[in-house]
Amino acid sequence: MTLNQDVDWNEIDSLVKILSKTISKLPRTFSSITTLSRGGLVPSRLLADHLGIGKILVDKNKISSDSLFIDDIFDTGDTFNKTVSKVDDPSKLVFVTLFARRGKKYPKQLIYAKKTDNSAYVVFPWDRLEFKRSQN
Repeated sequence: MTLNQDVDWNEIDSLVKILSKTISKLPRTFSSITTLSRGGLVPSRLLADHLGIGKILVDKNKISSDSLFIDDIFDTGDTFNKTVSKVDDPSKLVFVTLFARRGKKYPKQLIYAKKTDNSAYVVFPWDRLEFKRSQN
């Protein structure tokens, strides 16, 4: 059986507020949010509301450095590496996640709200069914 960490909507709301405050303090603004349909869509929608960003781009092959990239967790770094290769100016990429896996080396472009407590699989409210299916 896989060790997992369930995250509830109250925690998501708190993490989104932390991220929106951090992002609002950056010395720049963003024209859009870019995300992945699996994992980043819900946090992107919530952060878009907090930040007043009207456009969310999903599953794009080319990413503007003017766009804030959002995912639910920074874990292995694979998503970050795939994303940075699609950005027009990788040095300007801002990569935002709710959680960052404890014990990993973080890229300078990463902004996260919280480190994971351990190596447990983080189960978000939007992927509970997916996680349950994976356990059978």
